[in-house]
Amino acid sequence: MRRFLSLRFLFALSMAALLTACAAPVQHADYTAFRKSQPRSILVLPPLNETSDVQATYGMLSQMTQPLAESGYYVVPVAVMDETFRHNGLATPVDIQEVSPAKLREIFGVDTALYSKVTQYGSTYRVIDSTTVVAASAKLVDLKTGDVLWQGTGRATGKEVGMNVNVGSGLVGMLVQAAVKQVAHTLTDESHDVAALTSTRLLGAGPPNGLLYGPRSPKYGTD
Repeated sequence: MRRFLSLRFLFALSMAALLTACAAPVQHADYTAFRKSQPRSILVLPPLNETSDVQATYGMLSQMTQPLAESGYYVVPVAVMDETFRHNGLATPVDIQEVSPAKLREIFGVDTALYSKVTQYGSTYRVIDSTTVVAASAKLVDLKTGDVLWQGTGRATGKEVGMNVNVGSGLVGMLVQAAVKQVAHTLTDESHDVAALTSTRLLGAGPPNGLLYGPRSPKYGTD
C-alpha cells in the first residue's frame, strides 16, 4: 500500500512539473539594439563548419539568402560575396569571419553581416532508424558599431521534408529500412533540402524570436 501511494505521489509530481513547463511563458528576444539600428542590407558570410561533412558550409550558405530576402532585406548575392573574398585572398569561412566589421562595411557597403555556423549536417544512423539532420546558429552584427542585433538557432530533419522507404515490418525490416534510408539520403543529397527548412526556421522574420521584418517587407514596422 505504501509503495502504491509513493508511486501515485511521484506520478502527481511528474504531472505537476509537466503542466508547469507547458504553462511557462515564451522567452522573447531583446530587440532594442535591432530597432535602433534599423538595418536595410545584409552580407551573409560563409558559415563555419563544425561537422565532418565538407559540403556543410556551402550546402547551408546556398539556402540562406532566400529567407532573408523574404523577410524584407537586401542581401548581397552569394556569388558576389564569394568572388570578392577570393579576389582578396580569403577562401575559408574562418578567415572571412575574422575580417573586421568596419572593413566589411567598407568593401560591401552594407549595414549588417550574418555570422553563422553549422553544427549538424548529414545523415545519422540509429540502429533502427536513419534520418538527415541539419542544425545551425547565427547572429546578425551591426557593421557600424559591432553590436549583435539578433541571434538564433534552427534545426530540421529529413523526416520533416518527407522521404518514406518501406521494406517490411519487424526488427529485421526496421534494420534494413534504416540502412536503405541511410544510402538513399546520401545518394539524393537530402541534406540540401533539409538545409532549406533549417534556414527558413533560423532566418525567417516574425515571433517569437525571429528577425524583425526588413524595409522591403509589407510587414515592416508591425513587429
